[in-house]
Amino acid sequence: MIEIRHKESGEILEVLELTELRGADLRDMRLKGAQLSGLDLSGTHFEYADLVGADLSRSNLRGAYFAGAHLNDANLSGANLSEAKLGGERRALAAMMSGCNLAGAKLDRADLRFVELRRSNLNGASLNFADLRDADLCGSDLTGITAQRTLFIKTNLRDADMTRADLRDSHLNEANMIKVVLQHAQMESASSTGFTVINLANLEGADLRGAAMRNISAEDTNMRHADLSGADLSHAVMGGAILRSANVAGANFAGVELATVTMEFANFSQALNAKIPSYKTNLR
Repeated sequence: MIEIRHKESGEILEVLELTELRGADLRDMRLKGAQLSGLDLSGTHFEYADLVGADLSRSNLRGAYFAGAHLNDANLSGANLSEAKLGGERRALAAMMSGCNLAGAKLDRADLRFVELRRSNLNGASLNFADLRDADLCGSDLTGITAQRTLFIKTNLRDADMTRADLRDSHLNEANMIKVVLQHAQMESASSTGFTVINLANLEGADLRGAAMRNISAEDTNMRHADLSGADLSHAVMGGAILRSANVAGANFAGVELATVTMEFANFSQALNAKIPSYKTNLR
């Protein structure tokens, strides 16, 4: 028999006729504020459970199921959520995780489609090969994350802090990245022939100072008013990109075709290796 208690009061929330929680059926249970830290919960079913404010820190949640679960303000720091099913085909099937602490958590190959992770802490988390299509991470702390070959397609990353994020070979097509901080982020490729994709993404007002963006695909990307000072954009594909009023001082444009790039009022006089077509006007 297993008793699940509240993390602070010690109140018994559920009594289960089980010898372990690994792979257990905890669907639709009321586990608000539950103490579940450091446990083996791999493959456990939490669909539609109330886990608001629960402590799941350092737990093994590999391959666990969370469709429709409420995890707002839960502590998942250091937890292993590799291959966990947190997202779904539509928003109604995704977990609610706003305000979560996922610092140092492992989310490799996790399904996070449509998940709401607003104002959450993912500092130092691992998200390699994860699927975050249509997820909402507005205002979240993503500093130092490792997210290689990750899908951020149509993801809301507005106002997120992604300083020093490793985004090599990831896809951020049509992502909302308005005012995102990507200082010194790795946005190139781990191989000589690969590339990261930010086509059609909205990076207006973004902070990309010192970002590594070699070979990046940035077609029709909006970087109006973005700060690209010191960024490496060498050999980037930027057809149709908007750099209007962007700060490109010290940015490296070696091998970049600028013919169709909107460049008005950007300070290209301080850019490096930029071959500016003669018909471009209103540059600074």
